[in-house]
Amino acid sequence: MPSFDVVCKPDLIELRNAVDQANKEIANRFDFKGSDARIEHTEGGLWIYADDDFKLDQVADVLRSKCAKRNLDVRYLTFDKKEKISGDKLKQLVTLKEGLDKDLAKQIVKEIKDTKIKVQASIQGDTVRVQGAKRDDLQAAIAHLKKNVDDTPLDFENFRD
Repeated sequence: MPSFDVVCKPDLIELRNAVDQANKEIANRFDFKGSDARIEHTEGGLWIYADDDFKLDQVADVLRSKCAKRNLDVRYLTFDKKEKISGDKLKQLVTLKEGLDKDLAKQIVKEIKDTKIKVQASIQGDTVRVQGAKRDDLQAAIAHLKKNVDDTPLDFENFRD
């Protein structure tokens, strides 16, 4: 039976490339000369470091623009509150959205059931599996989800025929 999975996970390779490009731009920009502005990629997410509040916002904007240029949805990035390090220096944690939470998974299942398309949706951990008899029905379900669920970036994986 044809099926696909609805997931929410960023492309980590593209994210690493976007962070590298952002760090290169920060190193070459005139307004960041002599400052300690940088972005570090760790297991918990991304850390943004800067000398003051204005530069921290500028580094975040550079990161957003590099992600957008690499076709990485910026809705994956969640900017937490700013923390003081020493003196005027600041850091900020940027967490990545990975996996669907239960409320969003229930919303996706409800959206699919409300369309009256002949497919079945089931929650499996942090993914939603959609199964149907026809490939066209599955493609219609994908199109409907892309159109109606816009608060979280969704990816569609494991399309099996």
